[in-house]
Amino acid sequence: MASLALTFGSGAMTNSIADTTKTDLFMMIGSNPDTSHPTIGLRVHQAVDRGAKLIVVDPRKTDLAKRADLWLRIKPGTDVAFLNGLMNIILEEDLLDKKFVEERTEDFDYLVKVVKEYSPAKVEEITGISQADLYTTARMYAAQGRHAIFHGMGITHYVTGTDRVKSIANLAMLCGKVGVEGGGCNPLRGQNNVQGACDMGALFNTLPGYGALDDDDIFDKYEKLWKVKLPRRPGKPATEVWDNINSGDIRALYIFGEDPAVADANIAHVQGALKEVDFLVVQDLFLTDTAKMADVVLPGACFAEKDGTFTSTERRVQRIRKAVNPPGEAKPDWQIFTELSRKMGYDMDYSSVEDVFKEICGLLPQYAGITYERLEKVGLQWPVLDLNHPGTPVLHTKSFTRGKGLFIPEHYIPPVEMPDAEYPLHFTTGRDLARYNFSSMTGKTKEIDDISPECFAEINPVDAERLGIKDKVWLRLTSRRGSVEMRAKITDRSQEGTIFATYNHLEALVNFLTLDALDRLSRTPEYKLCAIKVDVLGDELPN
Repeated sequence: MASLALTFGSGAMTNSIADTTKTDLFMMIGSNPDTSHPTIGLRVHQAVDRGAKLIVVDPRKTDLAKRADLWLRIKPGTDVAFLNGLMNIILEEDLLDKKFVEERTEDFDYLVKVVKEYSPAKVEEITGISQADLYTTARMYAAQGRHAIFHGMGITHYVTGTDRVKSIANLAMLCGKVGVEGGGCNPLRGQNNVQGACDMGALFNTLPGYGALDDDDIFDKYEKLWKVKLPRRPGKPATEVWDNINSGDIRALYIFGEDPAVADANIAHVQGALKEVDFLVVQDLFLTDTAKMADVVLPGACFAEKDGTFTSTERRVQRIRKAVNPPGEAKPDWQIFTELSRKMGYDMDYSSVEDVFKEICGLLPQYAGITYERLEKVGLQWPVLDLNHPGTPVLHTKSFTRGKGLFIPEHYIPPVEMPDAEYPLHFTTGRDLARYNFSSMTGKTKEIDDISPECFAEINPVDAERLGIKDKVWLRLTSRRGSVEMRAKITDRSQEGTIFATYNHLEALVNFLTLDALDRLSRTPEYKLCAIKVDVLGDELPN
């Protein structure tokens, strides 16, 4: 993702959540914030109430789709063709922001060359979106005003996820919608503090602060401070760990704050690797399915049992403060790491979590002006360049990180698994509002079980009639990787030819179905789409 240098590689929102009060038009693509990011979803609804325009690009009829000025029921996995098609129309009708393109971007000619191949007729054939709606969308987005693109895992969880993010950036730059209040490109992150984890270097191919692995100056700084020699090679992407275990290249694994035995794509493959690894340590709040397979379990403290900072999807660094003591022998993660490090012969000389944060701010330019004292008053959005800097609510107002924004057009590549005679349906997933991820926390609350007791296979009425499926009957969904049973819900929310299910219920682990083919850059799996077949089991689940 090198070259976007709009800091999109970090996955951060270019704008603030509060900017939704200033946005004139939202394009929501690959995200249903009502269930995935409800506080942001609420703000979008409020903006629509006050008169903001809304375009929703989603195969599924979400609540926001029902309210949209324009709902585009796109075929799953065809977003790059769609975005290229919009740019084709914008260029054809001379709707681009010429001043922005000339002064602030590079490789415009290459963009023109690529998107020229995506005529409205071709894009309609690929995406299922009518040419009339393509023209309407292009004209609405390119018009004058503060226009924002919001997207989520429905964009990134594909083998072409980075292509999709680049295409969104291309569209925003072509129309000059970046670097202004109420505009920008705003990815909605998957979990709390994902942004902070990435900022701290929890990626296989960057250093903290998104430093490059070939930057000797950064390595020299770390080695001088820590008095160690650091390896200067990429790590293993988390999604490739399982193959590396099976090949013998990884023999021990330390997992904290993750439950890959249920959360990763193609979990039968993951569970096999977890059984194979010589030594497994899991550090977590609860005895998750992954922790049950561990040789050693280290009990961690939850957010309310420790001090520290989180960084949200809008780049806002905020304090968290200990409210209660952790139970039993549980400890904050930083204490576990420092105590383990001392036992391994390296003394991490921190007396408090604030000591750790001071070191972060001394090393990461984005955090240079942040202190606990400043965070007592208000969260700050990085970059915060010095102690007098107010933070950066809107990125790229005058220039991009690399200077000029680089257009990186990509051609449409079809999804990895298309329906065929044996597996004739698409399968896609999303979130349940009442639950969080795989219910290791929310699954312990009776009231949540009452609100959301099970997950359903949402199937379009046309498919249900064709396959002889009645509402609430038990189904077995099978992909090339595994099977899962759940009951049917007949609804026009699902697109014809596609079955949708939430992934939050341990009783129906949909990741036995999902595909672990990986994006060539981010190494993110194609969680969001695979091919399945359906068997009707009847009114009762067989023993």
